[in-house]
Amino acid sequence: MKNYETIEFEIKDRVGTIWLNRPDIHNAFNSQMIKDIIDCFESLNNEQDVRIAVLRGRGKSFCAGADLNYMKSIATFGFEENYHDSLNLAKCFFTIYTCKKPTIAVVQGAAIGGANGLLAACDFAYCSDETTFSLSEIKIGLVPSCIGTYVTKRVGEFGARDLMISGRRIKGKEAEYYRLVNKSLPPEKLDEYTDSVIALLMTSGPNAISNCKNLIFDISNKLTFEESIDYTARLIAEMRASKEGQEGMASFLEKRKPKWVK
Repeated sequence: MKNYETIEFEIKDRVGTIWLNRPDIHNAFNSQMIKDIIDCFESLNNEQDVRIAVLRGRGKSFCAGADLNYMKSIATFGFEENYHDSLNLAKCFFTIYTCKKPTIAVVQGAAIGGANGLLAACDFAYCSDETTFSLSEIKIGLVPSCIGTYVTKRVGEFGARDLMISGRRIKGKEAEYYRLVNKSLPPEKLDEYTDSVIALLMTSGPNAISNCKNLIFDISNKLTFEESIDYTARLIAEMRASKEGQEGMASFLEKRKPKWVK
């Protein structure tokens, strides 16, 4: 993996951690960070040494939303420039959402505006009880548009209406109540809990996880109910016949750990 201007990427024990790395401005994003995140997550799909991707923020905050200088520049854009810039932002969230590896957002400090799209696009999101969340675009005459798809998937229509239309601030436990995050924990327990989830995911077949993500995406976004019948039958048949599926079933019957477990 290459070096980036606004993020850092590191691999340890087959976990790839993407650090938002602008701590002096609470990891506020700009066009360069959007490009860096897209490139990093696209590269992750083909990174054989990585089984799990973790998204975090350096310093006090996960992400404070859009950088003020970035906002000043886009405020001068016409429609076409804004449209192409927004397409890149939408691509950023979609790239995280469709990553082949399981993705975990670890959120501390603050997640403001577009930051909620980053965490909502991940498979799992965990936060500190003290974390502040706000979908605050409405307060400056905008809408949480590109992130809306992923936030609404997480919290449902009327949860989205509450959080998006009010733009109010909530803390970690309320974010858990709305299902914006999977779990909110005391700050000192956040890393320990995340590590336990990573350990659990490591016991599952890597290809099975990737195919399970595809399954959920397709039945949630692409297929009719009738189409899903043949699709799901074909998928399980392919998985049973695959090398990983054969190893998994053999290990179960032989009462041993599969080869992908250390």
